[in-house]
Amino acid sequence: MNERGELWSEHGGFRVLVEGGIPGESVTVEVLRRFPEYIGARVVEVVDASADRVEPACRYAAVCTGCQWQHVSYERQLQFKRDMVIDVLATEDSVKDARVLPTLPSPQQLGYRNHARFSVGRKLGEVGYVNAITRSLAPVDRCLLMHDSINEVLKATQKRVKGMTQFSVRVGVGTGDRLVQPRLKGDGGEGLDIESGGQYLREKILGWEFRVAGSSFFQVNTTQAERMVEMIRDRLELSGSQILIDAYAGVGVFAVLLAPYAGRVIAIEDSPSAVEDGKRNAEGLDNVEMVLGRSEQVLSEFDSHVDTVILDPSRKGCHPDVIAAMSRLAPDRIVLVSCDVGSMVRDLAALVDGPFVLEEIQPVDMFPQTRHIENVSFLRLEV
Repeated sequence: MNERGELWSEHGGFRVLVEGGIPGESVTVEVLRRFPEYIGARVVEVVDASADRVEPACRYAAVCTGCQWQHVSYERQLQFKRDMVIDVLATEDSVKDARVLPTLPSPQQLGYRNHARFSVGRKLGEVGYVNAITRSLAPVDRCLLMHDSINEVLKATQKRVKGMTQFSVRVGVGTGDRLVQPRLKGDGGEGLDIESGGQYLREKILGWEFRVAGSSFFQVNTTQAERMVEMIRDRLELSGSQILIDAYAGVGVFAVLLAPYAGRVIAIEDSPSAVEDGKRNAEGLDNVEMVLGRSEQVLSEFDSHVDTVILDPSRKGCHPDVIAAMSRLAPDRIVLVSCDVGSMVRDLAALVDGPFVLEEIQPVDMFPQTRHIENVSFLRLEV
């Protein structure tokens, strides 16, 4: 298994990407597609099963490739994810001995996702997911990772939105709101009893209501997002006087929920829709400022004292100018929230090459049944 959680083998001199296996097993596979560099295959028979193998709850698990690990026990999934973090850390000398805590499990292993993006078949209008290896559509009538409200839309649109190519469904787990984009159309689309084409929904995190535009980022696992915010809040031990920067702030979840514990909060985000959401979300909080701009640009020009910085970049990680700004501003604490292990390790290595010490990393299972992992890294200024 590599650092991305992919399972690889070799056969006849070719590298084989195996979907549906577990390290150490003997299996029979079906070749799905041949690429110039490797062969893509999936398990069709398990000859010698791992003790960690379980029966997938979903009948589509082997064909849609959205749940890469549904055949693996949840306890072992958590171990695999921690091991992935440790393995990538080992590639950088400056962070290879970092303390990695056990993966924080998700309270829900199924039905946790508040956001889905579905593809639509050209001929019949089937709704489902595109297989990652074959690139063919795998129609599904129910996705066990999704909230029930999303599955209601999936069922109602099956073979009734011919002419569309994709649509997304988002749900406010704490509010009951639902956002379907774009407006549904096609064969039977106009007759669907589903509201669609809206601009935003409302979601609640730790009791606070957030507006989220369709183009704004929001964590897909609401309950686990709440636990992550609580963990960061408790770990920072804010006294009410600190100046806190929330970079790559999105709709302001960290900024808003940590504002009662800080003196001043500056949230930086480059998405206009997210900044507008953030301003609405921060109404009533006179110590929160939403700044529209790229984090690397705003931080490079920032010249005031700052105590704490939260960095929550996209999968590509922090811009080099953000890392340089951290060394110049020298905040007492940095929290790095990462959804990609490779870019996280690169950013951590750059930060500890500066004036910071990496205290520990907390993997957070935001995406059960998949090989994806969120990580929260805690750093402090070296005295």
